[in-house]
Amino acid sequence: MEIKSAYLVLEDGSFFCGRSFGASGTSEGEVVFNTAMSGYQEILTDPSYCGQIVVMTAPEIGNVGVNPEDMESGKVWLSGFVVHNANDIPSNYRASGSLSDFLKQQGVVALSGIDTRALTKKLRSFGTMRAVITDSQSDIELLRKKARDVVPIERKDLVDSVTSEKSYHWTEGLWEKKSRSFKKAKTSGRPKLAVLDFGVKRNILRYLVATGFDVWVVPAYNFDEFEKINPDAMFLSNGPGDPASVKKELIEFIREKAERLPTLGICLGNQLLAIAFGYKTYRLKFGHHGANQPVFHNIKESVRITSQNHNFAVDIAKENSLFKIVERNLNDGTAESIKHRSLPILGVQYHPEASPGPHDAEELFADFKKMVV
Repeated sequence: MEIKSAYLVLEDGSFFCGRSFGASGTSEGEVVFNTAMSGYQEILTDPSYCGQIVVMTAPEIGNVGVNPEDMESGKVWLSGFVVHNANDIPSNYRASGSLSDFLKQQGVVALSGIDTRALTKKLRSFGTMRAVITDSQSDIELLRKKARDVVPIERKDLVDSVTSEKSYHWTEGLWEKKSRSFKKAKTSGRPKLAVLDFGVKRNILRYLVATGFDVWVVPAYNFDEFEKINPDAMFLSNGPGDPASVKKELIEFIREKAERLPTLGICLGNQLLAIAFGYKTYRLKFGHHGANQPVFHNIKESVRITSQNHNFAVDIAKENSLFKIVERNLNDGTAESIKHRSLPILGVQYHPEASPGPHDAEELFADFKKMVV
């Protein structure tokens, strides 16, 4: 098999040369690193990574292949994929294909054979960087200029790119090992939940169904569809980009509905909820991307390990009197969950559905259900 060189060129001028193992071409985005040891297919298909080039810190990626059940959406959303060693011979009974073939089918440029530890240390020291990834160009000076010209995600509303085109009814529950299929639910008589789709992951929807909701997914800016559903509660999904870049009318809509409907926000949904009630958000140096983030619960005085994927956080410098901070990240003290002091409104920054990651926080869905019924 022909080995083709590929390059990752960062905005600071540094570059890494390795081997191409995905689609051929050139792509751009912001480089972030993910510390998860497994679950690369869920990471690849998470819409929250739209506009980013993801570096995996685990040394070997691809050894379990890919399969239809582990898709978190209908496609790969990230701009590029970087690993140390790409394993092209899957060894798992669930595999239906190899990672490299999957990336080629999805049109994703991928790079292997570089020192991902050195790249991760650079990002930790200097922060998230814009970059170009390519296997079709080798003019480093030209690629450096392209990297510096990449538009920062603060200047994009990426929700527009990932939200669904139309509303749909979701009835699929969690995976059943015995039947080796996702459990279908009968939703009649359940509280109706409207999910504002900012790039929602399928496993979040499955947990909401398994918890006992009748789940309806609505495009982010289609407020008329939301009204037609006439929901009993509202869910604000995960998604990509800077929360401060979304349209003002969405923030106003969230505030209006949250004041009369029980509401849960996850990840970007948490940030938009906070903005709607007067909080500010700010960019983290290199974000939280991985399945091993420790979170401290202030009330229960307990620690849970969580899966996370975000570049922005809610500003807790001046705690809003409407909300209390329920959980904080033990690594950097950032706010991990906020709860309204009088209304049934909850926002969490981590991913309680895991996918990939630990299930320490899955009880959150049941907590939300109690807020509704």
